[in-house]
Amino acid sequence: MSPSPRPELSVVCPMYNESAKIAESIGRLRAVLQRLGRSWELILVNDGSTDGTGEAARQAIGGDPAIHLIDYSPNRGRGYALRRGFAKARGEWILSTESDLTWGEAVLERLPAALETAGVDFAIASPHMPGGRLENVPGLRVFLSRYGNRLLCLALGRRTTMASGMTRCYRAEVLRALDLESDDKEIHLEILSKAYALGFRSVDVPAVLRWEPERKRRGFPSAKLLRFAWTHLLFGFQEGPFLLFGTAGLGLMGLGTLCGGYAAWLSIGGTPVAGRPLLTVTLLCLLFGLQILLFAFLAAQLLELRRQNIRLQRKWAQRESQS
Repeated sequence: MSPSPRPELSVVCPMYNESAKIAESIGRLRAVLQRLGRSWELILVNDGSTDGTGEAARQAIGGDPAIHLIDYSPNRGRGYALRRGFAKARGEWILSTESDLTWGEAVLERLPAALETAGVDFAIASPHMPGGRLENVPGLRVFLSRYGNRLLCLALGRRTTMASGMTRCYRAEVLRALDLESDDKEIHLEILSKAYALGFRSVDVPAVLRWEPERKRRGFPSAKLLRFAWTHLLFGFQEGPFLLFGTAGLGLMGLGTLCGGYAAWLSIGGTPVAGRPLLTVTLLCLLFGLQILLFAFLAAQLLELRRQNIRLQRKWAQRESQS
């Protein structure tokens, strides 16, 4: 039996404990994809659900050859689920999004279209640009998303306005070029970091993220939210060490300069400054500020070495594939 032709679009959707809605979600996804006018496949990844999501999805799929189910246990995290889905995908473009279409149906058409019209390597759905927005999302999540992404995007060189989202569409060669390791939501940041290091380009597409009332009531466990915020904050400082250490170092040196200037002004005016704590504060601020700036410089050099290592690994992988 000859293999089926390669589809234009692969859609990868991780699932976890969605048995109550998965049949409806699959029906909506199938209907939207059939209207696109492209050949497609849908890859559903059941990430160790404990509520029968896998069986419910299997029944909803029926015998549709364009829809594939990856089912395993226990729960391994979104990053692992995406990596399994990406490995299965055969499409020229690979789109990842939530199975319940919280980003709306339009992204399934607009993200691939953006790859064609903008001539870039991947497209990112963003609520943080003109035309995009967050609807029915809890205030704390809105705050963390808006300002957290500003920090992350600043660290990434302002290449995007949405660093933490899953809904993106990639040319297949982008994902094939990346050696992904993350098992949790940090995979979204890992993809951006490695893709930009390899010179791939992206475009943001305005999108609306809309939570259902039930999801808003359920909220997000505080422990997971804190861990999510912490890991993303660390990533921001890893990708942009001068954001934290450079700012702190310059701030301390600036404070030391002000204190030193004030001490000099007092001395010129005839006020003795010898033995005053002001001189100690001046020296400490200048010394610690300089040390922190040097640390920021070293961290930036390590970041550049890591990026060069990613590029070298890619070159070696290309040579091995050609040999």
